[in-house]
Amino acid sequence: MKGRWTRPLIAAACAIACTFSGRSATGMIALRAALEMIGVPYSWGGGGVHGPGYGIGKGAKTKGFDCSGLAEYAYARAGALIGSTTQEQWRSGARVPKELVEPGDLVFYDNQPRRAGPEHVGIAVDGQRMVHAPYTGAFVRVDSLNRPDFLGVVRPSAGRSDLGV
Repeated sequence: MKGRWTRPLIAAACAIACTFSGRSATGMIALRAALEMIGVPYSWGGGGVHGPGYGIGKGAKTKGFDCSGLAEYAYARAGALIGSTTQEQWRSGARVPKELVEPGDLVFYDNQPRRAGPEHVGIAVDGQRMVHAPYTGAFVRVDSLNRPDFLGVVRPSAGRSDLGV
């Protein structure tokens, strides 16, 4: 369901992100891969290293991505294996202060603090926006990364392969 504005939006977001100096090539490749998926449906449990896929439960009949599936796909395109769950991805690299977020960094949210680990992940476009697969019934899109349930930022390690994916 990619509209006529998808390619211009991707180009504009990449142009903005690419103007920052000193950014990691891995993060930039991952960001571009995620931006190319704008408009793909959310599918609970869907997607992974090979792209959109059928999920489980509520996502069983929808080919698309959940939040961690989109992040896993984007980083696989950049040559880094970060795991398939938000908990694995939360441990996939170095923690970074929010004020130092760079394009391609993973941004995490914890809306259920009594459960271990983050429940949501997005990929930073810049210090204010992220691309993510938000929830059932929605599509991959760009939204503000400033949310009350913000947990932290991780900059994945390039080429990580110890996750058994």
